[in-house]
Amino acid sequence: MSEIQRPGALYQQVAAAIREAILSGEFAPDSLLPSEAQLMNRYEVSRPTVRNAIAALRAEGLIDVRHGKGSFVRSDSRPVVSLAGHVGRTSGGRFVLYGVAEWQQVEEPSTYRTHATEATAHLLELHAEEALFGCDRLLIDPATGTRAMHRMLIPFTTAEVVPELAEAPDADPATAYELLTKAGHKLWWSETVRARMPLPDERTALRLPDATPVLHQSRVTCGTDDHALMLEELRIGADRAQLAYRITAEKETARRARA
Repeated sequence: MSEIQRPGALYQQVAAAIREAILSGEFAPDSLLPSEAQLMNRYEVSRPTVRNAIAALRAEGLIDVRHGKGSFVRSDSRPVVSLAGHVGRTSGGRFVLYGVAEWQQVEEPSTYRTHATEATAHLLELHAEEALFGCDRLLIDPATGTRAMHRMLIPFTTAEVVPELAEAPDADPATAYELLTKAGHKLWWSETVRARMPLPDERTALRLPDATPVLHQSRVTCGTDDHALMLEELRIGADRAQLAYRITAEKETARRARA
């Protein structure tokens, strides 16, 4: 039996005691927590108090509730998929995306016409509501079961110069890079990454545990005169991925030209 002597609501006191047991290693990662009845006996509290404490720890991301199995301590293991922000080219001129999991498509890509939002217009240097081709893919890494949502947005102005992209907006990124290069562009890329809580459709599609943020990676492909040509967005559970970048020294004159 463990005594509860902290100030605050009773369920918060129980949650604090369970949290301490998790952080001290008494309840190990991936282990099944004691049952509600056992926790009621351990802390001498009612069933609603235990349930509220579990709900609070679930909201913190310390506990997973698996229906029909019970409450489990979340694993603190390292990310299982490493995404490298590095684009290379083979001797034959084909583009290669290094360090990316061997993704497979869960379903056929969804292509559509859409308009730039304030956020995507800013990244693509467009006015809001300008026309775009879009392609959404739901991907899975078969080695780990990790899911990712990939979106590619191509402005109509880019597709006018590279009509193959208008004809096949579901082209994979490496193929799109190749088509842009054949059109005379010397490509470079800019990426931003942020963590945020998932939208309901993202949580469902990515099968995210409770209280798990997503990593939202935005990659802009730029070409001649540093003009933005294409935007890719990758969304993946932050508990299943890490981002790795190859950093090289850049000539000062080139950096100033982009500034």
